[in-house]
Amino acid sequence: MKLKITQRIAIGYYKTKIKTIGILSKRKAAEKAFDLFCTPYSGKPKRKAPPIFKEAEELSFKLKNLTIRGWQWIPENGNNKKILIVHGFDSCSYKFDKYIKSLTLKGFTVLAFDGPAHGISDGKTANALILKETLITIEKLHGKLYGIMAHSYGALAASLAAEEIKSLQKLILIAPATETTTAINNFFTFLPLGEVIKNEMILYMQELGNKPVTHYSASRAIQQTKIPTLWLHDEEDWICPYADVQPVQKLQLSHVQFYITTGLGHSKIYRDTEVKKKIIDFIIR
Repeated sequence: MKLKITQRIAIGYYKTKIKTIGILSKRKAAEKAFDLFCTPYSGKPKRKAPPIFKEAEELSFKLKNLTIRGWQWIPENGNNKKILIVHGFDSCSYKFDKYIKSLTLKGFTVLAFDGPAHGISDGKTANALILKETLITIEKLHGKLYGIMAHSYGALAASLAAEEIKSLQKLILIAPATETTTAINNFFTFLPLGEVIKNEMILYMQELGNKPVTHYSASRAIQQTKIPTLWLHDEEDWICPYADVQPVQKLQLSHVQFYITTGLGHSKIYRDTEVKKKIIDFIIR
């Protein structure tokens, strides 16, 4: 991937800054690296709301002193089933506007919230643990969820939340960030800070969550549930690599159905017409 000059300058700046901090304290350097790891790289740009969002009921709640904001669409002829849409890292709920009408026409109430540090919600950093807590809180506040449809790191958080949300009957994972260990390795390849700071950051993450980083794994979590699951992934996804998915496929879990595409990558996959049809069909059947 060819980097823009501004990106190369930013990488050089953070590499120098964190390594300088590391001379005095490896832990402080690891904490700074973790903050950067959890910061959406494009910030929170102003995005224009798609028209269907103007038809929604606006919702909000407090989580760890942050206001989490979202929307709800209630169909005219409801089936008393709720679907929660969860966006990925450095994204927002607006990206999934094309799914909302298709679901409400089938009788589903649709919920969507911008995660911490994303879209119109508060915060500066986010990780799978706090997003998992966000999803569990949504279920507690807004009633039983029939299904969750989630993308990327949102799909990782959804798989973790599915271990605790007992009402779920459908789980759709679109290009999930399958292994947190892969995300860490990619981050340290992109921002080469060295093995010492990397290992210190892993230790810091383990202390924060009181679990090894291998716990934050969609492949691990999906084995702990029996929820009917549709897992969609592209063979050319370089952000959440398909290589991480193949070991899960080999397990041949009876409750997990895979739909593998080629040429859609990480972000085009959920915009694809055939993928959308596959997801809607899976939810309604």
